[in-house]
Order: sequence, then C-alpha cells, then structure tokens
Amino acid sequence: MQIIRSCLNRSVKRAMARDKVKRNVVELCGKAGRPSKALTYAQATAILTASEGSRTHAFVVVSLLTGARTEELRALTWDHVDLEGTPDAAPPVPPHVAVWRSVRAGGDTKTRKSRRTLALPRRCVDVLRLHRDEQRREQGDTWRPDGLVFASAAGTPLDASNVRCAFRNVVRDVPGLDPAQWTPRELRHSFVSLLSDNGIPLEEISRLVGHSSTAVTEAVYRKQIRPVLQAGAVVMDRIFEGGSEP
Repeated sequence: MQIIRSCLNRSVKRAMARDKVKRNVVELCGKAGRPSKALTYAQATAILTASEGSRTHAFVVVSLLTGARTEELRALTWDHVDLEGTPDAAPPVPPHVAVWRSVRAGGDTKTRKSRRTLALPRRCVDVLRLHRDEQRREQGDTWRPDGLVFASAAGTPLDASNVRCAFRNVVRDVPGLDPAQWTPRELRHSFVSLLSDNGIPLEEISRLVGHSSTAVTEAVYRKQIRPVLQAGAVVMDRIFEGGSEP
C-alpha cells in the first residue's frame, strides 16, 4: 500500500510541475499505519527528566525541542552543529543545527524543503555541550571517527531499533505511559502539538518540521494541530524555561 501511495505521489507531483493538475491530493490522504499521538506538556517534562543521565538524553531533548525526524538526527554530524553561533554578526546568528542529511538511501532528506537550518533552544545547546564532552571522554581505540552526534559507545551509527529500544527504556520510567505504545517519532508529533498549543501559526510549524506545504502538515499532524492557531526555538525556551542542564 505504501509503495502504491509513493508511486501515485510522484506521478501527481510530475503532473503539477507540468501544470496538468493544480494540487496533489495524494498528500492529503493519511498514510496507513499506527495512529499518531503526542505527549502532553506534563508527559514531555517527565520524559525529559526520566532520560537524564542516560545515553539517550541528548537525543530526546533535541528531538522534542526541534522537531527533527529520527532519521535526520541519526545522520547528524558535529560539523552541522554550531553551539556558539555568531552573536556579533548583523543580524546575530544564533546557535543552530543544519538538518541537511538523513539515513535514507543517498543520504538526502525526505524532501528538498526538509533541508533546513534550525535555531537551537538554550536547553539543546546546554545538553549538546555536555553530550559532546562525554562523547570525547569515552572515545577509545575502537572508536569509529564518523563525527556522528548520536552514535553507539563505539562511535558507530545507530539503527532505528537502537533508538526505539533506548527511548522505550526511558518511557518505562514515566508513570502512566506504556513503553510499548510510544516510539521516538512521537517526540516530533509532540513538538508540533506544543507549538500549536502555544499559538504558533501553521505556516511556521510547517517550515520548522520541513514540510513542502501546510497541507502536508495538516494531513500528517491533523490530531496535533489545534483548531485555533494564533519561531520555534524562542517558543520552546519559553515552554521549558531555558532548562539548563546541571
């Protein structure tokens, strides 16, 4: 079913490029699979607390507070992370992460618009600094120098099952949440839900999550978008109050 949908999607996109059709109705159709859901603010805070001290902590924080896809964070390298920014520039450049790669075949992101540079909330900056220092301390003779931000203890790439298992171990420590019912992708859904709850327009949310249009955002995250909507890093700082790591 997914293969058929993908073929139809590509065909309609080509037709749009040739001005044969005006919109891609395939993107408005929901994908089959497990229904998506999002963490509440209280649950998200509990997840952040439960992950502290684990190898998964930095991944959870960055995923929840930036909305980056799991496949994008697994491919993220330190040369695409700037924890200092350029405060003296005009205008100032904040600390940021360049989401330009993924673990997909060929290494490209899901779509062209998925390539984006996101300002990092202060909490992400703090946790990534600690994560980088810890990573440098644990590097030994068997360390694989791929420059990955999120890697195994040997520096090797993480696969989807690694990340899913580690995340569910975190969820297990949160009362009221069933680890079997939650996956890392729900951190991205929670990012959308928290922004929507705090009045961020759909157009801005769509840009932050790297969608080609607001129609895609509405179709994929229709349960997370609130009926009444009123950029990313500033809002997440306010939601989590800066949250500097000890």
